Amino acid sequence: MYHEPLVHPFKPIVFKDTKVLILGSFPSINSFEKNFYYAHPTNQFWKILEAITSYPINNKDQKIWLLKSSHLGLWDMIKSCQRDNSLDSSLEDESVNDIEALLEEYLHITTIAFTGKKAEALFKMHFSHLAIKIVYLPSPSAAYAAMRVEEKVAIYKERLKEVMN
Repeated sequence: MYHEPLVHPFKPIVFKDTKVLILGSFPSINSFEKNFYYAHPTNQFWKILEAITSYPINNKDQKIWLLKSSHLGLWDMIKSCQRDNSLDSSLEDESVNDIEALLEEYLHITTIAFTGKKAEALFKMHFSHLAIKIVYLPSPSAAYAAMRVEEKVAIYKERLKEVMN
């Protein structure tokens, strides 16, 4: 376990016309090292979004363009925590980001989608009073092997389709 709390290294990626805010839990160690969301080489997040949008994801700029063009935003629930590996189960002493303030600033956001049970549970614990639609998306982590990537693609497509156009 790291002795000093880890602080979330990225700002949210949100645009004036973002409709869906996708919330993960906290960046992986690889994401810290590569300075971008979902950067672990086996994480399927960007591959899933590429499959449902047909936008290329070869670099950071293309990933940001995919989000903007699809009216998607990206952030994480946890502002700081302690951990000893990249699994959500190792996260401890979490403090959460101010999701409510972000939603007050970006009024076009009508839906929050979670990419894991930890993010969803933290949201419900801290922000259940907010009147906003919430959607659960299967974890894009390769560690979540109960579902093939093709199944994840189908679920993401179904649950995000109404807001991505």
